[in-house]
Amino acid sequence: MRAPLLLLALLAAGCDGPGVVKRAEEPHFQRLSADTVEHGQRVADIVGCTGCHDRNLQGRDWSDELGTLWTANLTRSVEKHSDEELLGMVLTGRRADRELHGMPSHVFTKMHADDLAAILAFLRSKPPAGDVHPEPIFGPELLAMLEEGTLKSAATEVAEMGAEHSPDLGEEHALGRYIVRATCAECHGIDLRGGATPYPGDVPRPDLRIAASYDRADFEKLMRTGKAAGDREIGLMSTVARGRFSQFTDEELAAVHDYLVALSKTGE
Repeated sequence: MRAPLLLLALLAAGCDGPGVVKRAEEPHFQRLSADTVEHGQRVADIVGCTGCHDRNLQGRDWSDELGTLWTANLTRSVEKHSDEELLGMVLTGRRADRELHGMPSHVFTKMHADDLAAILAFLRSKPPAGDVHPEPIFGPELLAMLEEGTLKSAATEVAEMGAEHSPDLGEEHALGRYIVRATCAECHGIDLRGGATPYPGDVPRPDLRIAASYDRADFEKLMRTGKAAGDREIGLMSTVARGRFSQFTDEELAAVHDYLVALSKTGE
């Protein structure tokens, strides 16, 4: 374990360029267990690893009319790659032979070294099982979007956004800022202003400053159950909240709400 931990320490110490963790003083997800694997599982759930790659980490078939689109079987990936290689893929959006697509690497670039190390420990805890899935095959529509630049590879997103951060509202809101950068920014952008997605038919993502209109009780209900005011389902957000954000601690949830409310008052 010395080499991976040394790499994480170097990343956290302030190496320049996108695709690295820049500040050792960054806050991190609250540790509920002394067991690193247990902590890693909770963080992996919150940031979406087990959503995209399935609860068993053996990958999911997202194929549709756009192409053959499997997520990787991570139990086979950890069998094949070192921690340094895995961390490199997570933070740069590329592997040795190609760029990745659909991997939100740009939102992981400022995650704390301890959280990243815990995720790797969780991945390593799963015995290799299941099939190695086929490489992605993009259909004509996806190929056209790539050619036009409306759909970008994970590596391109890291180059463009990996060094950016959500607005800094001071030490009081550092934890909330950290959490939304590693989670909400995946759909709502690093600046949290939302906007249209490149996929036809997708509903535009709202500016998260709208959270200021939620009192604490309604915000907690949304994040814990996926139900907005009036017990409304609000599409993807309801699904993500139930599957991922329901695992926030009370402190983390309060930090996110306080940060978004404060952000709405800044005009940024």
